[in-house]
Amino acid sequence: MLPELGNFALVLALCLAIAQSVLPLIGASTGNEPLMRTGRSLAVGQFVFLVFSYFALTWAFVVSDFSVEYVARNSNLALPMQYKITAVWGGHEGSLLMWVTILAAWGVAVAAFSKALPREMLARVMGVLGMVSVGFLAFTVLTSNPFNRLLRVPADGADLNPLLQDPGMIVHPPLLYMGYVGMSVVFAFAIAALISGRLDAAWARWSRPWTTVAWCFMTLGIGVGSWWAYYELGWGGWWFWDPVENASFMPWLVATALIHSLAVTEKRGGFKVWTLMLAILAFALTILGAFIVRSGVITSVHSFAADPDRGIFLLGMLAVTLLGALLLYALRAPRVGFGGGFGWYSRESLLLGNNVLLAVACAAVFVGTFYPLALDAFGLGKISVGPPYFDSVFLPLMIPLLFLVGIAPQVAWKLADPVETARQLRWAFLAALAISVVWPLTMGLWKPLTALGLGLAAWILLTAALDIRNRMMRRRSQGIGSMVRSLRPSFFGMHLAHAGLAIVVVAISMVNSYEVDRDVRLGPGETASAGGFEFTLMGVEPVRGPNYDADQATIIVTRNEAHVAVLTPQRRYYDSQPENPMLQASLNRRPTRDVYVSLGERLEGEAWLVRLHYKPYMFWMWTGGLLMAFGGFLAAADRRYRLARDRAFITEEGLAPPKRPVGREVLE
Repeated sequence: MLPELGNFALVLALCLAIAQSVLPLIGASTGNEPLMRTGRSLAVGQFVFLVFSYFALTWAFVVSDFSVEYVARNSNLALPMQYKITAVWGGHEGSLLMWVTILAAWGVAVAAFSKALPREMLARVMGVLGMVSVGFLAFTVLTSNPFNRLLRVPADGADLNPLLQDPGMIVHPPLLYMGYVGMSVVFAFAIAALISGRLDAAWARWSRPWTTVAWCFMTLGIGVGSWWAYYELGWGGWWFWDPVENASFMPWLVATALIHSLAVTEKRGGFKVWTLMLAILAFALTILGAFIVRSGVITSVHSFAADPDRGIFLLGMLAVTLLGALLLYALRAPRVGFGGGFGWYSRESLLLGNNVLLAVACAAVFVGTFYPLALDAFGLGKISVGPPYFDSVFLPLMIPLLFLVGIAPQVAWKLADPVETARQLRWAFLAALAISVVWPLTMGLWKPLTALGLGLAAWILLTAALDIRNRMMRRRSQGIGSMVRSLRPSFFGMHLAHAGLAIVVVAISMVNSYEVDRDVRLGPGETASAGGFEFTLMGVEPVRGPNYDADQATIIVTRNEAHVAVLTPQRRYYDSQPENPMLQASLNRRPTRDVYVSLGERLEGEAWLVRLHYKPYMFWMWTGGLLMAFGGFLAAADRRYRLARDRAFITEEGLAPPKRPVGREVLE
């Protein structure tokens, strides 16, 4: 009975979404205030029904209701309870239900935290969000209903994919979906601005925190996914340029460009039409990502089962979104204009360079992901585009981008003096240069690319520290309290995110240059070495897990005859799929290195194939990602974005003129 109620709630949510996509827009166009107010109540009602629907599906997993086809395909009686709950999003239908539920949650958040927006603008935003919800809810109800029943109820289910039976999968999809779906809010603000024909500092200020929060969730989702792949797949890698990884990376790149473009639009009224285009593309790329994952056109470890109908539906959504948005863009963009001018050397010009590099990087990923598919579709042959292509394209783009990250916050708006910038940053540059020479030598081998990466990371960190110091020193005469208050959340969050990026660059530079990977044959009592560590296999014993059997090795790790760790990698044989063994790596983590072991197949006698990995500075990879996200959340929490305090200054035409000019003091 509960699954039927969940299905009914799903249909009711679709009906409310249809109403939300129509009534507020009619109200905004006619000035009908009651109709404009319906957007909020319809969004809340839609969210309530979807939460109930999601609970109904979750309960079906908890009680192992195998009469529900989706439950029978993704669970069984032996599945541990925590994975029964997370199995709700372990397949296509359930993950899509999570998607639309999160989309509804974003709609409620916009309704709750945007009360100071002009009524017409909020109504248009809610109406566009309703249209997005209609598309995804119709997709769910018509092609991907998770509540379909089975006529013959099996005694047990098939089981959740063993790869997904891991703690990393508990948090990775929700975080990534929060970021993905958050781009719909950015898209809604952009379309609302195009409908009204006005795009100004007020619009940028409304849009920027939503963009930043969505970007933060996307950053966390990508980071957790990389961490999961690193320790769960047993390959020792953290990024494989897999098509679905690329599908999440492309909107992240565009969203990063959008955040910086919004800063120019908010502060100087520039980049207006470009900012709108980025908002449209960021959302379109999330739909494209859904198409990659759910259509089966590209084979990936992340992909769901292929279904041509789903692919056609998503392509239709993408076409309608892009064509409709671009048509509106073509009609309205000339009224908006590009924005104010700026000098050849200014913060605007540097941020424009940032945007161009990020856009080109996104285009390069797009080509590398879809070029093989296009060749195959037109019968021109099959090729594989892998890491060599992406690495060779990304390095030339990232070098100038990272250099700009260090300079841009130091440069004034409108027009700046490059000689003055060079004078201010000369010591930071020399210190970064020294670090790039000395640090690689501590690893025993100096490599040019490693030195370049470490130098750029040091450059970002040193210039950020210098900018923070300079801002505090300008308030020195006013006391320590004023010095601390000068570090506004948006300013400090910006530098914290940049510092996180620098730390990630350190990790990438170190692990790519100094990692050691070995596949060795080991029998009981035998020893092999990797990265200055010795690994001794003591034996392999069978163990029993909650729903799997495993061969578990005991490996003692030493260094210079000193004990380091005991590692116990497993080779698991799940009851539902014993023919497909899964590797469970074992790691010993330290701030400056990981020692990583996975157990391969059994060889002759008592010998086993063992994979040994030494990974320097991997801890910095995850720490840097967390800092980037935390910096973004901190920036989004800046009180400048709490519009209730400025209600009197906001009109349908935008913000009232500022009481004082925006100068060098206002950096972010």
